[in-house]
Amino acid sequence: MQRESFQSRMGFLLVSAGCAIGIGNVWRFPYVAGQSGGGLFVILYLLFLLCMGVPVLTMELAVGRASRCSAVDGYKALEPKGSKWHIHGYFCVIGCCLLMMYYTTVSGWMLGYLVKFATGTFQPGMSADAVAGVFGSLLGSAPEMAFWMAITVVVGFVVCSFGLQSGLERISKWMMSALLILILVLAGHSLMLSGAGEGMHFYLVPDLSAVAEIGIGSVVSAAMNQAFFTLSLGIAAMEIFGSYMSRSNTLASEAVRICVLDTFVAIMAGTIIFPACFTYGVQPDAGPQLIFITLPNVFVNMPGGRFWGSLFFLFMTFASFSTVLAVFENISCFCRDTFGWSRKKAAVLNCIFILIASMPCVLGYNKWSWLHIIGGRDVLDSEDFLVSNLLLPIGSLIYLMFCVSRWGWGFDNYLKEANEGEGIKLPRWLKYYFQYVLPLLVLVLVYQGLR
Repeated sequence: MQRESFQSRMGFLLVSAGCAIGIGNVWRFPYVAGQSGGGLFVILYLLFLLCMGVPVLTMELAVGRASRCSAVDGYKALEPKGSKWHIHGYFCVIGCCLLMMYYTTVSGWMLGYLVKFATGTFQPGMSADAVAGVFGSLLGSAPEMAFWMAITVVVGFVVCSFGLQSGLERISKWMMSALLILILVLAGHSLMLSGAGEGMHFYLVPDLSAVAEIGIGSVVSAAMNQAFFTLSLGIAAMEIFGSYMSRSNTLASEAVRICVLDTFVAIMAGTIIFPACFTYGVQPDAGPQLIFITLPNVFVNMPGGRFWGSLFFLFMTFASFSTVLAVFENISCFCRDTFGWSRKKAAVLNCIFILIASMPCVLGYNKWSWLHIIGGRDVLDSEDFLVSNLLLPIGSLIYLMFCVSRWGWGFDNYLKEANEGEGIKLPRWLKYYFQYVLPLLVLVLVYQGLR
């Protein structure tokens, strides 16, 4: 059976960037920047993205493009005879499923808040307690959370059922284009607020006194983690798009473009949030509650807040749903490659599975609020711990060693595949950095995640 391919290079870039662009950019990046002293964190984030994110991204794409297969079969096609690298492919699929078991719930929150702002649930002048109560009410209602989650899952698999070009690529191109327009409109509005100068100074100018208080080690650690995890590397979420891409351009060129789009959205998310925080006297380091409690408080006190709140959560919905689509495609492709299922069959069966598997996360905030699994964490945080602290960094280390060690695919084969096409060529001298320095940096991430 002939492998599907993207209709255009732009389609590949937007779909791949859509996988990377998600809640980590527009939710986690701003609040971590706020908690880490602003400007220095952003500079270190960009440095680690270049030194760690881009190289590992080229490796995951290389395995996909060279093999033209999904995770398990991709390893099997390239691994030395008799080796067992393909076992990691099964963990990649488990990681994708585990990620969707809670990510679809959070994506549903974004959709729910879009509807709440659009329909007037949030009224001008609401008290802070009333705004916080909306989120508390959402978490306390299992039927409402399940409803928004189910819409996300069903629509996601319906899109994937139409095929790569007619479904995923067509919808992602439209959605990502709308996302980029929305973020420019929202950022432009924020930069016109009275606290824009103060907010952007906090955001982009390093504050050494704040760094000294937080600790330079903590800032470096936070930047390294954010730069690495923003690309969703290590669970084959990117490899699948490598299997669909052409050989017209080098992988370093494509990886850089994906990272530029990913970083642009992350930086612009902060540009939206920090001027608004300083204009309306809201703490910029509010943490995970920033999106669902802190920012709604800003919008209800802002002229035209219902409109701007609706636009913001439309943007958040697009950002999270782009990742959902990309990971659903990965899960479906694994089933098609491994079991010979049709697209429609894979979409239906995986849709049922993810709907059922996502329910523990939904119930973990209400009916099962007593349930704490890993180190006292609730269901969502336990699932996120397994993915973010274990499967992503360890999986990335395995991809890295597979591509650069003589026991795996090997550096020469990887470099030949990565440099195929026009664009940025990776020099051979990077072999020593890839073999000795980069694995140590990834091991630092693994250690940090397990502390």
